[in-house]
Amino acid sequence: MIRNVVEEHVHAAYDSLRPRFPEFCGCDICRDDALVYTLNRVPARYVSSRQGSVLTEVSLEKDQSRAAIEVAMMDGLRKISQAPRCGSRGGGRAP
Repeated sequence: MIRNVVEEHVHAAYDSLRPRFPEFCGCDICRDDALVYTLNRVPARYVSSRQGSVLTEVSLEKDQSRAAIEVAMMDGLRKISQAPRCGSRGGGRAP
């Protein structure tokens, strides 16, 4: 099975950073937009084996890789908060 292990790290970044952005709606549309925004801005790391997954995970755990993901996520959370596709303007509430 081929998978992009960066996706897991992007989801983790969303979960850890989301509370710092109370103006971010957080509905499924906005959440998905933040995930897609971030995934489109960081290099994918595809693996097809357990060994490849372990090696890639070690690489992604480095501060520089993690920081790039977090910076992209914070940028996405800010931008999506300014113009959410869901139409929410109340900030911080998920329907």
